Amino acid sequence: MSSPIAPKVRVGLIGAGYVATHHLRALNALSFVEVVGICDRDRARAEALAKKFRAGAVYSDLASMAAAKPDVIHILTPPEFHCALALQAMDMGCHVLVEKPMADSVEECDRMIAHAREKGVVLSVNHSDRFDPVVLKAIEVARSGACGDIMAVHSIRSSDYPTYAGGPLPQPYRQGSYPFRDLGVHSLYLIESFVGPVQALSVKFYESGRNPMISFDEWRGYAECEHGTGYMYLSWNTRPIQSELEIHGTRGVIKVDRFLQVCDVHRVLPGPKQIGNILNGFRNALRRSFVVPFNLLRFMTGSLKPSPGIYRCVQDFHKALHNKTPVPVSPEEGRRIAKWIDVASAEADHRKALRLAHELEKPLPPARVLVTGGGGFLGRALVERLRANRESIRLLLRRAPADGSEGVVIGSLGQPEVVDRAVQGVGVVYHVGAAMKGGKEEFEQGTIWGTRNVIDACLRHGAKLVYVSSMSVADHAGHQNGAPVTEQSPYEPYPDRRGVYTQTKFRAEHMVLEAMREKGLRAVIVRPGQIFGPGAEHVTPNGVIGIAGRWIVAGNGSCALPLVYRDDVVDALLLAEQSDRALGQIVNVVDPVSVTQNDYLEHAGRTQALRVTRMPVWVLTVLAFKIEILGMVLKRDVPLSRYKIRSLRPLGPFDVSKARDVLAWWPKVGTTEGLKRTFGGG
Repeated sequence: MSSPIAPKVRVGLIGAGYVATHHLRALNALSFVEVVGICDRDRARAEALAKKFRAGAVYSDLASMAAAKPDVIHILTPPEFHCALALQAMDMGCHVLVEKPMADSVEECDRMIAHAREKGVVLSVNHSDRFDPVVLKAIEVARSGACGDIMAVHSIRSSDYPTYAGGPLPQPYRQGSYPFRDLGVHSLYLIESFVGPVQALSVKFYESGRNPMISFDEWRGYAECEHGTGYMYLSWNTRPIQSELEIHGTRGVIKVDRFLQVCDVHRVLPGPKQIGNILNGFRNALRRSFVVPFNLLRFMTGSLKPSPGIYRCVQDFHKALHNKTPVPVSPEEGRRIAKWIDVASAEADHRKALRLAHELEKPLPPARVLVTGGGGFLGRALVERLRANRESIRLLLRRAPADGSEGVVIGSLGQPEVVDRAVQGVGVVYHVGAAMKGGKEEFEQGTIWGTRNVIDACLRHGAKLVYVSSMSVADHAGHQNGAPVTEQSPYEPYPDRRGVYTQTKFRAEHMVLEAMREKGLRAVIVRPGQIFGPGAEHVTPNGVIGIAGRWIVAGNGSCALPLVYRDDVVDALLLAEQSDRALGQIVNVVDPVSVTQNDYLEHAGRTQALRVTRMPVWVLTVLAFKIEILGMVLKRDVPLSRYKIRSLRPLGPFDVSKARDVLAWWPKVGTTEGLKRTFGGG
C-alpha cells in the first residue's frame, strides 16, 4: 500500500505591502505549502495580490481568516501591530513568522515568546539580510578563518522610502526613530553575525531637513560586541543607494555589495604590501567584470530572486517547520535586536513627540488670511503682495522659514490636524500649495489629501477658499484647432494617461466643485495658464520637453503659448477673494497676447545657453510607442506615451471674457513686459 499524501501546510498572510510579494514568491515555490488567504485593510490591494499569486481568499481581519484554518501566519504589518496579531494567531494554534523588528518593545517581545511556549507553537523573525546569498558567502569566508580573527564590521545602508501619502499621521512618522527602527535592525543582526551578540550600543542622529516627515534622517552607531566592534552608517540622503558591509580581520578584509551581489576578499599575500594590494585589486576587478554581468543574467532569467534574503529566510523557516528542526532565527535573537533598537530609539522618539506637541499647541497670532504653498514660485509672490498690503497672514509650510517668521504652521498639507489648526480663525484661504514633483505618494499627500483637508477645514471654520487649479485638467489631445478655450471646455477624458500631476489636479478640482455644490463651500477656482516670471527661467514652456539639459520642441515651435505673468496671477487671486460674483465659479486666467514657443525660446536664450532640438511630432510618437512596448515588457510605468505626446500641444486660443467680467481682471504687466522682466532685453 502507498503511504497517504501528507496535507499541505496552510499559510495566511497579514499585510499586503511590498514585502508580501517576496513572501508569496517564496511560499509558492514550496511544494508542501498552500497559501489560503491574505488579510489587509486595503482590500483592493489584497485582492490584486491574491489574484496574482493565487493566494486564496481575502479577509478583512485575522479573526475572519480563522475560517480558512491556517497552520502558519506571516505577520507583515508595521511593528506596532506585531505583538497583538502574533498573540491572536497563536491563540488560533498557528505558528508565526513575523517581519523585523520582532516588536516595538522588549515587553512585547517577552509576551510573544511566553505565549508561544504556552501554546506550543513556533515563533520566528524574518532577519532577511542575513540570508542574502552574498552575506552567507561572507559569513562562510569569515568562519573559515581565511581572514584571520574578525575584529570589526562596518555596515553602510542608505534608503529612499515611499513618502507619507496623507491622512492621519501613521505611527512610524510620529516616531523620531522611524528610520533607525526600520533599517538599524538589519545592521545590528548583520554585525552580530560576524562579531557576536551586542554588549553595548551608542547612536547619534542628525536632521538634514531634506524630508520634514522623517525628522532624523542621518544615523551613526557604534556597537561593542562579544568578539569585536560594529559601526553603522544609515542615511536617507546619500546617493546612489548603498547596502554594503566591510568585515575587517587580522589577515584580510571582506567587502560585500548586496545590490551587485558581489563578495570581494582582500587577503594578506606574501611579499611587499604594495604588491599585495595591487594583486588583490586586480583579482577582484577581474572577478567583478564576470560576476556583475552574470548576476544580471541570473536576475533576468529568474534564478536570482528579487530580495533573495527574504526568499531564503521564508523558505528556511518553512523547511525547518516541515523537518521539525530549529528555525533559522530564534525569538530570543529577535528579542535581543528589538531591545537594542528600542533603547537606542528613546531619545529620538522623545524629541519628535515634543516637536509634534509644540507644533499643535503653540499659540498663533491672529490672522485674516492663510496661504498654503507660500514657499513656492507663485505663493512667494502672493505673500509679498499681501504683506505689502499690510494684511495679517498665516503660512502653512513644510519647513520652518529661515527668518523665524511668526504666524507659521509647520507640517504637511496631508495632515488633517495640521491643516485644521492653520485654518482656524482665518477668513480666507489661498490654497496655492500642491505637489509639483515626486512619486504617487507625494502627489497624494500634497494635492489630494491637501485639498481634502483644506476643504474640510474651511467648511468647519467658515473660511472662504480661493483655490488655484491648473489648465492640465482640460482636454488637450481632443481640443479642436481654433476653438476658443473657455471655462466650459471639456475636461481631460483620460487623466490617468497624462501622468500623476494631471490625475491629482483633476481630482482636486472636482473635490472643490463637489464641496461647493453639495456642502455650500464658499470658494472660487482660478485656473491660470503657464505662469512665468523671474525664478522660472529654466522651466520649459508648454509643448517642450526638457531632457538632460536639452529642450525638445514637439513640432516646429509655432504654437501659441497660454502664458500669464506671475504678478498678473496674484492680481487675479486677490480679485477672486473680493468678488462676490466669483463665488462658486471657475475662472481661467491667461494673457490674451499671443506668444509662440519660438518667441519664448528666443527670449529664454538671452539668459542661458539653450540646446534646442525641434522634432516632428510623428517622430516623438514613434519613440513613445517603442517606450510603451518596453514598459509592457518590463511591467513598469513609462514617462512617455503616445497619448502624452498628443497632449503636449498647448491649449488656445483662450476666451478670458469671464475673468474680465467676473473679476474685472486684465493683465497689468502682460507677457511682453513680463518676458523682458524675466529674461531681460529691450
